[in-house]
Amino acid sequence: MSATIHWLGAGLSSIPGIEKLTKDGRNIIVWNRSLAKAQNALSNVKEQLTINALDWDSLTAAVQAGDILVSMLPATMHIQVAQLCLDKNAHFVSSSYISPEMKALNKQAKQASLCFVNEVGLDPGLDHILAHALVENYRSSEQYNSNNELYFRSYCGGFPKIANDFKYKFSWSPLGVLKALKSPAKWLAQGEVKTSNAPWEALGDYTVQLANGQETFQCYPNRDSLPFIEQYQLADAGNVKEFVRGTLRLAGWSDAWASLFDKVAKLTASNDTAAAEQELKTISEQLEKQYSYDEGEPDRVVLHVELEAKQADNTVWKQAYLLDSAGNDKGQAMARLVSIPVSFAIESILNKQAVTGVSAAPHQSEHIALWLNNLAELGEVITLTQ
Repeated sequence: MSATIHWLGAGLSSIPGIEKLTKDGRNIIVWNRSLAKAQNALSNVKEQLTINALDWDSLTAAVQAGDILVSMLPATMHIQVAQLCLDKNAHFVSSSYISPEMKALNKQAKQASLCFVNEVGLDPGLDHILAHALVENYRSSEQYNSNNELYFRSYCGGFPKIANDFKYKFSWSPLGVLKALKSPAKWLAQGEVKTSNAPWEALGDYTVQLANGQETFQCYPNRDSLPFIEQYQLADAGNVKEFVRGTLRLAGWSDAWASLFDKVAKLTASNDTAAAEQELKTISEQLEKQYSYDEGEPDRVVLHVELEAKQADNTVWKQAYLLDSAGNDKGQAMARLVSIPVSFAIESILNKQAVTGVSAAPHQSEHIALWLNNLAELGEVITLTQ
């Protein structure tokens, strides 16, 4: 009997991946806190899969050795799911960043020959794959030289296809977006480590060459970029002068959000943590009512990953991958580009291609080529410019 895929969480960013696995004939059980919401969201395929209310005891009883648990739950719950996988000898998949707590499970997972695959959504996920592809392209080029100065930029953003006054709409919890505004960032620029405590401290412009001309976005660094220098195998490839992974927003975003920035800054500085948290929740509820996507309203996702090599200020090699995608009859762009790669990770486990232990999106060239080819077959257009 084939392994069962237990997909935990049927929010908007899960639906296309679940539908794909179902149509591919995989044995899948969806677990969601609201049974009615999951049944409604998966109405196209609900006759072909099982949908259960997420109850921990029921889930624990249902999981068998060799099954795959997909956690699309809040990040705070991933370790609980991963621990269940260890207890039941099951595999784990998540689109989220690898936390220190997840990384600490690597030895146990390897000893049990289990795959704990993370960072396989859009960002993180597809951005990793495109970065690895660029680095491989550069290393195999005639211009490769370990003395070159390297400049790496990876930016991703989701926003309405048709811009609104707020320059944004929420495809996931506004509370999560607000909390992200409080996150510090670290990156490399002009050969020096830079830091910021909030996006508004490090806003810049970023111009991208699109299919129909240039567009200038606002951008800011996201989280700590520095560990990815080694993950992308650039640490020994040259003198890295710039390395940044960041977020894209539509032009005018910072002006539209100025009052919100002020509120978040004041709440962050507040000594009353409980009151500040409650105020953030109240603001989040208001934003969800005002700026959620309407039924059928298309979103847009732009991902641009670029690597440049220079000698004496002259560019000797430069390539970039661009993905500029919009919502369509197959689902919102964000939902597709998060959950479809998750489905690829599940297939890699089923096909015994994934490595054991805790890992991120694949970096092997044959796996990258397979994933990019699969995306192309599904209609996602990723272009390479040089």
